[in-house]
Amino acid sequence: MVRTEAGAVRGAVTRVTVPGRAERTVSVFHGVPYMAPPVGPLRFASPRPHPPWSGIRPADTVRPAFVQPSGPAPAAAPVRVAESAEDAVHANVWTPDVHGRRPVFVYVHGGGWQHGTASSPTYDGARLAARGDLVIVTFNYRLGPLGFGLHEALTDPVTGLHANWGLQDQAALVEWVRSSIAAFGGDPDNITLCGTSAGGAAVWQLALLPRLRGAIRRIVPISTAHLRTPAFALTPDDARAAFAAVARRLGVDVPGLRTVDAVKLLAVWGEYFAAVPDGHPVESGRCYRGPVVDGALVPAYDTHRPVPCLPTLNMVTATEGSFHTAGGRPHPVDDAELRALVRAHLLIDGPEVPRGLVDDVIGHYRTLAAADGRPVDPLSLLTEIHGDSTFRHRIVRMAERGARETQVPQYLLYFDYAVHPPGFGTPHEATSPFLFGTHGIAEHREAFGDGPWEREVSATLMDLVAAFAHDDAPRAEGVPPWPRFTPGAPSTLLLGGREGPRVGDLPKAAELRFWDTVRQGDAL
Repeated sequence: MVRTEAGAVRGAVTRVTVPGRAERTVSVFHGVPYMAPPVGPLRFASPRPHPPWSGIRPADTVRPAFVQPSGPAPAAAPVRVAESAEDAVHANVWTPDVHGRRPVFVYVHGGGWQHGTASSPTYDGARLAARGDLVIVTFNYRLGPLGFGLHEALTDPVTGLHANWGLQDQAALVEWVRSSIAAFGGDPDNITLCGTSAGGAAVWQLALLPRLRGAIRRIVPISTAHLRTPAFALTPDDARAAFAAVARRLGVDVPGLRTVDAVKLLAVWGEYFAAVPDGHPVESGRCYRGPVVDGALVPAYDTHRPVPCLPTLNMVTATEGSFHTAGGRPHPVDDAELRALVRAHLLIDGPEVPRGLVDDVIGHYRTLAAADGRPVDPLSLLTEIHGDSTFRHRIVRMAERGARETQVPQYLLYFDYAVHPPGFGTPHEATSPFLFGTHGIAEHREAFGDGPWEREVSATLMDLVAAFAHDDAPRAEGVPPWPRFTPGAPSTLLLGGREGPRVGDLPKAAELRFWDTVRQGDAL
């Protein structure tokens, strides 16, 4: 039992077997409130402190996900609880001991700003807490139009903010950790912020928030979905248009959206964007609809902002795109289908595809793959194009900016564990089951396995991240000395492949130079 500022909570105790080490006991607290439920008049409001409670609040069972569109959960982050709710904005804490002062590792889940939950068994923090001697925090935040958008009719009378409620939740969580984590045995002055995909983007945005300056010690952005428009965000004008259109369809004005059933609101919002990117009702938000540039929390898109001046461990996977091309998704069988799918993909970044660009992209990737002895079939080429243009190009270039523009430690990890069929390559989000040591759970065993090699990869990744969270220096047994990342020099750590951990040049760097020519105005 621990006592937070709002009241006492009672968690549960679990025993964790750490490979090569003794069994360890970890205390876990599920569903700890870090803000008031954002329901009723608090929908579209800035976070408020949770009202205090009397007695001891139970925190020993997994809580629901935040309400989100229906459909299967992402394969990399399955959900075991069927329920979702609008008031499911809470934190989960794992700690080796409620006494002491351990580094705190806060993880922001991804899911394209519209799916996901801290309740996924993928993010069970017990193993990482035990092996790394860390206090682990995961949490839910507002998603979809309830979490990300902008409209002045929804201005909060207290804060004056009218946008990006999910990002406000994330900032409130960091402030709650700073004020409350000592009760769980954590060090409030040693907080590492980590996130994957949309969660990686949140890490960057939170690290740049003036109100959190000094609260975050270091960051671990993984497979970051760097915020940009039109692909990942609505413009302010398009956000206003979307909220107004959805309100009309629901028979209310924009402030009246606070009174509409949340599931119905999400359904109408989804219908409004169902034809994205073709036949889109507005020009932006063509793939996902994340934070909107609001002049306050988000003054500009990521590539037009400074890089966080904090020790940073960036991660990228070998084939980010196989997350989007594996399984039942369309597979091109010839060049005609490949061209059509590449063109459709390029439409995510703009309403038109310049003449000749599709053939230039395919020719570039086919030539480089052939020269390296890699597959040149249509599916392999589409996978590489998809992953590089969506994620890897900006991740690497932003990491290079961090190395050039800051004097703090910067590291780059290239994760290349090959998943099992029917998946292939090292998909976007393949890191999470190894970071949390959950690759062997029932939902992941087929894709990732649970043999000696997988356990070694997981242990190494956990040790690297834990060492970084303790003192800014990622190190682990069996890993060669890892220098700070230096663009153009052999300073990238490659982890996951059967060759074992090794430091070298970034693989497939030539592919990224093509995107430099396409995105000359991207400030990378």
